Amino acid sequence: MKTVLLAALSSVALFTSGAALADTLLRVNQLGYLPDGPKRASLITDRPTPVLWQLVDAKGREIARGQTKPLGMDASVGRKVHLIDFSEVRESGEKLSLVAERVTSPPFAIEPKLYVNLPRDAFGYFYPMRSGIEIRADIAGEAYARPAGHVSAPKSGALNQGDKAVPCQEEGSSLKIYGDPWSCDYTLDVTGGWYDAGDQGKYVVNGALSVAQLMSTFERTLYVKSASAKPFADGALALPEHGNGVPDALDEARWELEFLLSMQVPEGKPLAGMAHHKVHDDEWTGIPTLPHEDPKRRLLHRPSTAATLNLAAAAAQGARLFKPYDAAFAERLLKAAQQAWRAAAEHPGLIAPEGDSDGGGAYHDTDLTDELYWAAAELFITTGNADYRAAIEASPHWRSSIFKPAGYEWANVETRAALSLALVPNSLSRSDAEWLKRDIVTAADEYLKLQKRAPFGHVYDPPEGRYAWGSNHLILQNAIIIARAHDLTGSPKYRDAVLETMDYIFGRNGPGISYVTGYGTDYAKNQHSRWFAHAADPALPSPPKGTLAGGPNVWLSDEIVREKRKGCAPQFCYIDDIESWSTNETAINWNAALAELSGFLAEQ
Repeated sequence: MKTVLLAALSSVALFTSGAALADTLLRVNQLGYLPDGPKRASLITDRPTPVLWQLVDAKGREIARGQTKPLGMDASVGRKVHLIDFSEVRESGEKLSLVAERVTSPPFAIEPKLYVNLPRDAFGYFYPMRSGIEIRADIAGEAYARPAGHVSAPKSGALNQGDKAVPCQEEGSSLKIYGDPWSCDYTLDVTGGWYDAGDQGKYVVNGALSVAQLMSTFERTLYVKSASAKPFADGALALPEHGNGVPDALDEARWELEFLLSMQVPEGKPLAGMAHHKVHDDEWTGIPTLPHEDPKRRLLHRPSTAATLNLAAAAAQGARLFKPYDAAFAERLLKAAQQAWRAAAEHPGLIAPEGDSDGGGAYHDTDLTDELYWAAAELFITTGNADYRAAIEASPHWRSSIFKPAGYEWANVETRAALSLALVPNSLSRSDAEWLKRDIVTAADEYLKLQKRAPFGHVYDPPEGRYAWGSNHLILQNAIIIARAHDLTGSPKYRDAVLETMDYIFGRNGPGISYVTGYGTDYAKNQHSRWFAHAADPALPSPPKGTLAGGPNVWLSDEIVREKRKGCAPQFCYIDDIESWSTNETAINWNAALAELSGFLAEQ
């Protein structure tokens, strides 16, 4: 062992425009690496030739050394990048660092149990996001305790009466938004569910995808031999329903499923069986605003076909999973899913308008073929009904490669259909089932080719290199597909690819920041939120450990990021600022992707 002189240079994350950045930057997975997994880092430097790197312990003693591999210019950071590969190191250790070009990386570990706590932390985001229930200090922590949100009027006596009896938008306002008169003569009790993101809106399309991914985390353990249900068992997660004999992952999912059911139009009313697109305040609230102090009026927004089909898909999946634990609830879910399917068939073109964004996001989507495909797939798996199979086979997404390098999100849910059909036993023909599995493996192989070309080891290739809103969760969605290929084949190359993708999330990226709160040395902690708002009010907490930040977004949609990151290379189009809602928001669908992948990671 040799003792090396550690440089005094800091490896603090720099967020300067890529074109102007002249310093050498060394980026690692700040959480660490598995002893038998890949171990790679990225060195941003203008040096054209290989340079020496060293792996050292906390006392500066050399453990390994080698030379970097120059990879050339990387457009995502606007700089030249070198690769450091120290995968041959298998010994465990803590507070290790890489040194290259007189720069020392943040410390990290080589440790076999790196990810064992990630399922609890990733799921732990959802309980404090619950609406309509007191958040208890003994479960969420003292800092996150608060009264139930949106169950009664604020003490100020303002208009908000909570979510117990929410009216529809008035006809006058709907005329401006929709172009046709619409309102309703009823109110709905839509208490419960999760707040969507940094605001207090609740949206069926995003909620359905999120709850489906949480349920899939558990459903995978039923059919993959190497999968463990232990992280999601009754008593394993931080929530209040312990001891009821139901896996905690399903208990958390039920909180959202009950809300989704409440959003259906009642029988005997126009558009019966359809799902209201969303419920939120009639105006945007400021930061900070705790849910129980929200003074704004709550309104139901017009039903949409997209929301209705999303509800059908999630409820159908829930019906088969809850059947062993609560047959009555499972039957209720299936009935709602079938009602939603029929209602969507009767009203196939109700589109949520792009301009409906006063007080909440629009979640506008004009292509509903993917929602139809997903709903048909989940209903078919649960019931075996030939009509749903016919709808699957009539879809343009059937027997079509649907996996894209840019990932998928709430507006493109066809991937959920394929993942469920390939995982859960159903009555598809053997050739169809084998085709689906081959398609997943083929897509994973393409992602591995992409990863091999990526200087930062992540699997993401958006059109023209434009990192999109929520890019971090899009990366994780691609990693989930690779993980499924590992489930199907057992090939270690897919496992390694997932592990290396996590390097990017935990610090091996341009800014040198871990995008998961509480993980690593320099991590996001000022995400955009109205109640995880320590940056705006020191009396309030930062987001809980395990919260995923949205990530780089080249569209620079908010004033803060436009001002401070003007001219940024894609990976640098991010700022850990509570006001940057376009790069640094939290969201249930983003954390749902982290939660779904967490089970696979914990098993490694």
